[in-house]
Amino acid sequence: MSANAETHTPQQPVNKKGKRKRTLLLLTLLFIIVAVAYGIYWFIVARHFEETDDAYVAGNQVQIMAQVSGSVTKVWADNTDFVKQGDVLVTLDQTDAQQAFEKAKTELASGVRQTRQQMINSKQLQANIQVQKTALAQAQTDLNRRVPLGSANLIGREELQHARDAVASAQAQLDVAVQQYNANQAIILDTALEQQPAVLQAATEVRNAWLALERTKVVSPITGYVSRRAVQPGAQIGTTTPLMAVVPATQLWVDANFKETQLAHMRIGQSATIVSDIYGDEVTYTGKVVGLDMGTGSAFSLLPAQNATGNWIKVVQRLPVRIELDEKQLAEHPLRIGLSTLVKVDTANRDGKVLASQTRTGPAYESSAREVKLDPVNTLISEIIQANAG
Repeated sequence: MSANAETHTPQQPVNKKGKRKRTLLLLTLLFIIVAVAYGIYWFIVARHFEETDDAYVAGNQVQIMAQVSGSVTKVWADNTDFVKQGDVLVTLDQTDAQQAFEKAKTELASGVRQTRQQMINSKQLQANIQVQKTALAQAQTDLNRRVPLGSANLIGREELQHARDAVASAQAQLDVAVQQYNANQAIILDTALEQQPAVLQAATEVRNAWLALERTKVVSPITGYVSRRAVQPGAQIGTTTPLMAVVPATQLWVDANFKETQLAHMRIGQSATIVSDIYGDEVTYTGKVVGLDMGTGSAFSLLPAQNATGNWIKVVQRLPVRIELDEKQLAEHPLRIGLSTLVKVDTANRDGKVLASQTRTGPAYESSAREVKLDPVNTLISEIIQANAG
């Protein structure tokens, strides 16, 4: 048995070496296959993608300010509240604005009556001209009768001179009447009462006072959520006082700050995928590149870097790239401004342009919530004019 043991013992290391070589060969072959597969994948797919985690959600932040000065009486919204376009956010004290409005209405009524009086005076002055013409004609007739009598010495020279003086006086009075009529006519012309300058000016003051009264109610220009409320009841505010901000949950985008070495093949219109830290990998947003900024963050900073100084260290710069998000996905999974995201852009399609070359045909954003229709006050002005026109 010892002879058999001695015979089989030297073969065990040989078998182990063979197995080890085969294992190493298989592992090497596997690594080569994986490397080749990854190389093919990188060449065909991965090399066209640029990725960054220096990306954050951005959106519109509408700063709410009053259009008139006043004292705050009511605050209708607080932080995180949802408000719709046109909802009242803040109410100001209306006492002063109401008094100004009443004064403007009174001045309009007074202006209408004064203008109406001038129009009536025009007819009176015109009638006075006819009276003076008649007086002049009568004085001229009297003079014509006395001239032959004076030539025949049938009347005295004094009486004849009085007749001539009467004609001159009547002519002067006629000239005065004509000038008075022309002066009054220069004010009113042949314009209708509603279009008289004094009436139009007073009507404009009524509109201004009415607008100031309406603007004591500060409304939301957009639909969104209230943030950064700073206004308090009782505060005296001006037209430049920040009251709060309204942030819409729609029209959000991502500012992805790519390194300058990643931008060589990036074009407008390329597709992108976005993963937000708030939802993780469970939610993937689809978007597209809509623009590349015209400057790096350091170039637009409050204190730009002075690269011309001697203490210079090269730092790879980052350029903001704007990624548009899908509105339907935003509605299903809302985002907030400032959230961190991971952005991956597919640069395979390079047909787009690096910079936009077309101008917008319409406004980028718009709101009609603060556009006040003047129909109610125009109706009120017409009623005041009719009531005082006589």
